Amino acid sequence: MSQIVSRAGTQRDTESAAAPSADATRSRAIIAGTLGNILEWYDFSVFGFVVPSISGAFFPKASHLARLLLTFGVFGVGFLARPVGSVVIGIYGDRAGRRAALTLTVGLMGVSTLAIGLLPTYATIGLWAPVLLTLSRLAQGFSAGGEWGGAAAFIVEFAPEGKRGYIGSWM
Repeated sequence: MSQIVSRAGTQRDTESAAAPSADATRSRAIIAGTLGNILEWYDFSVFGFVVPSISGAFFPKASHLARLLLTFGVFGVGFLARPVGSVVIGIYGDRAGRRAALTLTVGLMGVSTLAIGLLPTYATIGLWAPVLLTLSRLAQGFSAGGEWGGAAAFIVEFAPEGKRGYIGSWM
């Protein structure tokens, strides 16, 4: 540890002077974990709000009801992948660490959401459009399932004693 001498003539550690306090680190970790979860679920759920637009772009021009039902089916596929993601990413997190697992889930959610935004429409590539849309939703669901458990454990670990239930409830 390097030492510095203050104007008053006393020595103090430069590393402790530059390091944030434990409370600041704790607060940042809790806020980051909570915001990450909010953003992940926002990415996952925004699909449901734009179903009418997606149904017209990614499915054949059949009846409006059929397109909506197919699009809601693709929306539901994401929920089917959640338990698989929680098991697989949970095992990965146990082996590689929670940080690696959270990084993987956030990256996977970002890539799959970007893929949905960049997918060509049914008019452009035909049947591949709904297939790629379904695969992207599977990746989103897998990611969302894997992220929740790790993020919940992460923020509870940083919560102060006596407030773990309260802070954990933010997830």
